[in-house]
Amino acid sequence: MAIFDSAALNPGVRPREVLSWAGYDFANSGYTTVVLTAVFSAYFVSVVADGANWGARVWLIALCVSNAVVMLTIPIIGTYADLHARKQWLLRLSTIGCVAATAALALAGKGDVAIAVTAIVISNFFFQVGVSLIGAFLPEIARPNSLGKVSGWGWSFGYLGGLATLLICVGYVAWASGQGKPAEDYVPVTMLITAAVFALAALPTLFVLKERAIPQAQGSLSVVRDSMARLAATLKHAAHYRDFARLLLCGASYQAGVAVVIALAAIYAQEVMKFSTLQTMALVAVVNVTAAIGAFAFGYVQDALGHKRALALTLLLWIAMTVIASLATTPALFWLSANLAGLAMGSSQSAGRAMTGVFAPPTRLAEFYGLWTLSVQVAAIVGPLTYLAVLHLTDNDYRLGMMITGVFFVIGLMLIASIDIERGRRAAAETQ
Repeated sequence: MAIFDSAALNPGVRPREVLSWAGYDFANSGYTTVVLTAVFSAYFVSVVADGANWGARVWLIALCVSNAVVMLTIPIIGTYADLHARKQWLLRLSTIGCVAATAALALAGKGDVAIAVTAIVISNFFFQVGVSLIGAFLPEIARPNSLGKVSGWGWSFGYLGGLATLLICVGYVAWASGQGKPAEDYVPVTMLITAAVFALAALPTLFVLKERAIPQAQGSLSVVRDSMARLAATLKHAAHYRDFARLLLCGASYQAGVAVVIALAAIYAQEVMKFSTLQTMALVAVVNVTAAIGAFAFGYVQDALGHKRALALTLLLWIAMTVIASLATTPALFWLSANLAGLAMGSSQSAGRAMTGVFAPPTRLAEFYGLWTLSVQVAAIVGPLTYLAVLHLTDNDYRLGMMITGVFFVIGLMLIASIDIERGRRAAAETQ
């Protein structure tokens, strides 16, 4: 508990509450680590799609469809949560949805493409909604000058959660492999393990974290109409929030690259570097430790150096990572690139969440975090589709796709320069 410095928290926020908030990152990270990155993505290509050339493409398309649904709905969900003070209620609903759909992935065996695609679309949708909602609590619990470090606490704790879930799965996979069981037998069990850890670890968040927002709409008969009207008013005054708009563009760019790395890490390791399932899981486990260190340390760096400089530093790490990964021909170089990705991933995602907190008006937290999630979802579609186009045009040249991914980080780095942190902070303070 000593790391949760009370001086970084808003009045009335107890350390156990910020621990419960960070605990949600711990709970849901198993989903990204095991399902999207280390296990199910590669399993989908090799087993569910039976090694067909179209396997990676269908996987990317499924994620793009899910992210498109999030993109279309999350601004309204966030606005509704603000108007009716329902962040906590919606967080519970999204958690149940993600846990149930993750467990449903256990039903997918060889040839069960429809089952796998349906479950991944639903689980990813609810996961992304939960990420947006938990982020909207950050400005309520952290002081303005401590958003970076508190966000870093959550992200670093999250990577430890992903590591814990992965290690449990690694233990089971090692045992099952030793018994001669095929992936079709043991991977579905890892989906059940991931769902169970998510459900249990999220309980403190869902019942300890307080809803501090005050309802701004009572007795309305049209939830969607009121939410859309509120969102339209924000978009109408986009010029007032121009620094937040620029952050959204910057985030959409660099998150496109992040989305590619998350979606294709295990596939790249197995298809290009010829890693086994256990080698890939070991790699992701180590990277989670690196990411936890990066998220925690960069949270303090962000508050000390400023949001812009810290985020720019992480994007330089991303650029270096893509160059090394695309050129790597030995396991050692690939391990180096993977750990650079870990350092950059935790810090860049934490930085974006904290900067959103700087620009979000106190009465519109879920709405602004919904818009941030919208930009991330645009990225999660554009990034993988770009990679998909490269694979299609080059007969599955994964290395060239990784090199082109680096362009997204270069563009994000260029866009940071136009953001004025203090001007954006003043715009948020002037909003009623």
